[in-house]
Amino acid sequence: MNHKEKAQEGRAFQNMKRAALDRLLERDPAEIGEKTGIRFSPEASAFYLTTLGKSVTVRYPEYQMNGELGEWHQLVILHYMDMADHSRLTGNQINFGALPGGMVRGGGFDRLCEQTVSRDLGNWTEEKLETVSRLLGGRIFSSNADFSVEFSVLPFYPVTLKIWFADEEFAASGRMFLDSSAGHFLSVEDAVTVGDLILEEIQKAGKQYDRKLSK
Repeated sequence: MNHKEKAQEGRAFQNMKRAALDRLLERDPAEIGEKTGIRFSPEASAFYLTTLGKSVTVRYPEYQMNGELGEWHQLVILHYMDMADHSRLTGNQINFGALPGGMVRGGGFDRLCEQTVSRDLGNWTEEKLETVSRLLGGRIFSSNADFSVEFSVLPFYPVTLKIWFADEEFAASGRMFLDSSAGHFLSVEDAVTVGDLILEEIQKAGKQYDRKLSK
């Protein structure tokens, strides 16, 4: 990305953040807490949540966040707080391309995820995948895949990653899934951002894992 593209992305980010904050300032924090599942403390004037293994405090009414979250991760949280309605999890999984309006952006992410797993994650040891997943607050469970983990990105926004390891006949493969209610909580653009964040965090934690093993 060149300097001009970075500047354009920075302006777009600031505009989206400002619009989200303007909408949230008009909302009742108790209602936001009810719709999102994020705990709000009137005494502390703050929201509390855990996302990808990180504990986050969101100060009210400024909506400033503590911790080491990147700016796009923070924007996703603001959009979730703004968009969430009274919907709840259905237990039915869909891919990103099946999101409302997700054929292009969501489908593109589905292909990116498959490529990333085939090239990188699917060639990790199961021990490495388990360690990295737990660092990100993942819940490992049994399924029809060789490795399955559910990440709690937001209270009503779990993301499942399934991986099939390579064998003598087939290359490694994998896919990421959302609950079918996901469109009630984030736009397809935000969903793709969430997917990108998960892949980035997994790869970052994987490098940390490798450095520890090499010592």
